Amino acid sequence: MKKTSRKKIVENLDRVFSQYIRNRFAKNGLATCVTCDSTKEVKQLQCGHFMSRKHYSTRWDETNCQVQCYTCNVMQYGQQYRFGLYLNATYGPDTAEDLHIKSKQMVKLSDADLEIMIETYKKKLIDLDIK
Repeated sequence: MKKTSRKKIVENLDRVFSQYIRNRFAKNGLATCVTCDSTKEVKQLQCGHFMSRKHYSTRWDETNCQVQCYTCNVMQYGQQYRFGLYLNATYGPDTAEDLHIKSKQMVKLSDADLEIMIETYKKKLIDLDIK
């Protein structure tokens, strides 16, 4: 049996994690962008990252990742200032700074760690009744 490549494992985790982030606070298939307050169908929204996905220490952090529309996430480069204001208002006044610090930490995740995370988020989606 061929071993799954690390790139494919990361892609699978990104996909299931994004699906979870976009659905976790959704109501009737709709969710709201944290930076512009527009409400859309979950499938039209994205998993926005306050600190860039390049930082593995925060890439799959549920606080670092929130629902964003395409315009805010891509066209407006994540609206990081407004994103930070949202994080501080929702999770506490030092949240944005704490995530910034956490993003600078080195983390080594094995393929097995990533596979466990995939299974964890698949279960969370089942708990949300998402297939």
